[in-house]
Amino acid sequence: MCGIIGAVAERDVVPILIEGLKRLEYRGYDSAGLAIIDYQSYGLESQRATGKVHDLEEKVKATFLSSPTGIAHTRWATHGKPSFENAHPQISRETVAVVHNGIIENYLKLRLQLEQRGYEFNSETDTEVIAHQIHHYLQQSKNLYAAVSAAVQTLEGTYAIAVISPQAPERLVAARRGSPLVVGIGIGEYFVASDVAALIPVTQRMIFLEDGDIVVLQRDQISITDFAGKPAKRPEHVSQLQADAVERGEYRHYMLKEIFEQPGAVTDTLEGRVHDGRVLEAAFGPNAPRLLENIEAVQIIACGTSYHAGLVARYWIETLAKLPCVVEIASEFRYRQPLANPKTLVVTLSQSGETADTLAASGEAKRLGFGPSLAICNVPESSLVRASDMVLMTHAGPEIGVASTKAFTTQLMSLLMLTVILGRRHGGMTAEVEKTIVAAMFSLPQRLERVLALNEQIEQLAQQFADKRHALFLGRGIHYPIAMEGALKLKEISYIHAEAYPAGELKHGPLALVDTEMPVIAVAPNDALQEKLKSNLQEVHARGGQLLIFANHRAIMQPSDYIQVIELGEVEEVISPIVYTIPLQLLAYHVALIKGTDVDQPRNLAKSVTVE
Repeated sequence: MCGIIGAVAERDVVPILIEGLKRLEYRGYDSAGLAIIDYQSYGLESQRATGKVHDLEEKVKATFLSSPTGIAHTRWATHGKPSFENAHPQISRETVAVVHNGIIENYLKLRLQLEQRGYEFNSETDTEVIAHQIHHYLQQSKNLYAAVSAAVQTLEGTYAIAVISPQAPERLVAARRGSPLVVGIGIGEYFVASDVAALIPVTQRMIFLEDGDIVVLQRDQISITDFAGKPAKRPEHVSQLQADAVERGEYRHYMLKEIFEQPGAVTDTLEGRVHDGRVLEAAFGPNAPRLLENIEAVQIIACGTSYHAGLVARYWIETLAKLPCVVEIASEFRYRQPLANPKTLVVTLSQSGETADTLAASGEAKRLGFGPSLAICNVPESSLVRASDMVLMTHAGPEIGVASTKAFTTQLMSLLMLTVILGRRHGGMTAEVEKTIVAAMFSLPQRLERVLALNEQIEQLAQQFADKRHALFLGRGIHYPIAMEGALKLKEISYIHAEAYPAGELKHGPLALVDTEMPVIAVAPNDALQEKLKSNLQEVHARGGQLLIFANHRAIMQPSDYIQVIELGEVEEVISPIVYTIPLQLLAYHVALIKGTDVDQPRNLAKSVTVE
């Protein structure tokens, strides 16, 4: 889950590398570094720093580094703790510099072989193995491309790498297997990065590398081959991403910006996909009518926040589309040996489309013989999109904050559209019911704006969490996954231990935790389960628990010193889960501010989880 950027140009690339790292910092931020070819000495020069990219930037400014060829990296630790020694680039004998995203599974075996050849290791990383391995082959071939090609044949695992060497001062060689890598095309210059966002300040012309590609970049040319050396052609794309789309603007944090962007993101997700009260099947791709024809069940695969979106969708699909639906965490699905049914639709959810576990689970589902695959994703050029039979883009725009917000709500909107199509095809959904759901969808942006207006009230409520170490979230039915998502947001960015339970489970264990120091947050819309939920909340109140209730109106419980009710107003039941997500996001954000944590870059986490 690290960020890579590299460049070969006619100008100084150091400022480009630093700016690119800043735009990749969501992918990892425990250390950063860069390496360049010094065109005076024709040697390698490098700088590394623990902490954020800003710390590296200050070191680079003091050294006046300058070069037209360089690579850089921002790290999320996998092998080896965050430290100066483990930061990238990793360098072999001042001859080869490597930046790497991914995990080399056989690195211990390779390390032993390299040590027997006389190589000394200065880090705990698997990346240093790659650097020494390339150096070993470079001694034999005297050709950087040949050395990289030979080295990657020995690597097992997932990786994206970028390599430079003084022995080929005007070249950059990169390769990928399982981790994303994109080439940027300039005028008399080429770039490589983990993400389009890093390259938007310098170009919008992109080539997306495929698994098994090796690319050689020079100022005036590019060549791509597969690992066997066979030339490969990859199409050029023009990215629609704008540079200012990844700026914070007037907001203090990306997360707050992205919370407030949700009404617009939902609108964009709906645009062009609904006509005359009907969801268009063509929105899922030209083959969707044929692929969805004989579906008898749905298998949803996802991780983290996307998994919670899948849990909400299960209620919709089984209730409205009348199809059985199973939701599974991707890392568990891969190893469970599930029974495949060729009439089961496999739905994968991923903001980045590069989530390693989800990608692997999607491939496993195909191998086992499941039915057609649908990716719901936010990045059109991603690996998951390219590997799927059908695609629905969420159109959330760039999401930089590590804690997902607008990606979640647009995933939910996309899943609701899927539910309507499945309901129409297989569940006997009438045109009148579909029109009612579609009308609720179009009312959602206004509903979200109304909830966002409660921001200041929620900010005041967050003060109650200043000295808290634990919190309990409750929900019932379709709102239980929303409680789970609320707990995840709070723990991710405020480091408060938070757990979610179906409210009916209170008496089966969690009630033992309730006291005056344990805030209990309840998602309590006015639905068929509200009376049941009220009984559960009375159990908390009777034991002195501090209740914070998000509800349609105050009637659910009478406010008191230990009971606070935040009114969200009347909401159509089908879109209620999406609406009730927003106040939980705002609560987590404001609690994190009070706690003084890094909202956008919480410790130990990264945005795009491209390792298992």
